[in-house]
Amino acid sequence: MSDHLSKDPLHGITLEQLLTQLVEHYGWEELGYRIQINCFTSDPSIKSSLKFLRRTPWARAKVEALYIHMIDNAALQAKSKEPRP
Repeated sequence: MSDHLSKDPLHGITLEQLLTQLVEHYGWEELGYRIQINCFTSDPSIKSSLKFLRRTPWARAKVEALYIHMIDNAALQAKSKEPRP
């Protein structure tokens, strides 16, 4: 059998891991600016944000889209720093 590699960038990433990485990268203030939802702007925490995002599909979709944007940008930056032959 051949190994199946998923093309889904969210494959194997839990919502908690995704949110934690976004908070580490952007911080709560920037997240609240980029995605205007109260769980990011009013007394933000991972726990309250997870609860809201699990119950609110449109907000979760925005957070997932921002995560994909973040990892795509990181990949582009890493590629541009590689020395050219």
